[in-house]
Amino acid sequence: MGGPEVERLIGLLAKLPGLGPRSARRAALRLLQQPEARMLPLASAMAEAARSVRTCSLCGNLDSTDPCGICGDPHRDGGIVCVVEGVGDVWALERAHVHRGLYHVLGGTLSALGGTGPDDLNVGPLLARIREGGVSEVILALAATVDGATTTHWLMEKLKPLGVTVSRVGHGVPMGGALDVLDDGTLAAALRARRPY
Repeated sequence: MGGPEVERLIGLLAKLPGLGPRSARRAALRLLQQPEARMLPLASAMAEAARSVRTCSLCGNLDSTDPCGICGDPHRDGGIVCVVEGVGDVWALERAHVHRGLYHVLGGTLSALGGTGPDDLNVGPLLARIREGGVSEVILALAATVDGATTTHWLMEKLKPLGVTVSRVGHGVPMGGALDVLDDGTLAAALRARRPY
């Protein structure tokens, strides 16, 4: 093949989601065939992102500013907070242009099998945001899985005493579906069809 450097590149690419060994080989080959046009700009962009991207202290999104561009946008509706499992869900909802409020990233869902408990989720800052005032609705936009449903129910119990309207995404999210893999139309329908608990 191409030596230890090429094998290392293929091995690292194969660890990315959606890329297996064969796809990683094809990607490595394309990068190596035009290193100045493809590989060096990619390496530079990756190094810059590694240096400058950080977690937003308010919502948990990833951005080069803190607070992130979404939390810092004065045109967003700060009274509506959409709670999601991960940053990929924020990006998916933003891509669909269906939510003009703010977000809160939990960093996972409750999972007995996965060993994820309430202390492992980023819930404290969400509760603090609500207690500070200004939040009128919390949309629970978690995956329609057993763990997502468990987390949604648990969060609902935590949020109800705080006097905010709690809704969840409605039709359009199939059972077992994750937000970051759905198309824009399905995401839009799901968010528009939310309903109170």
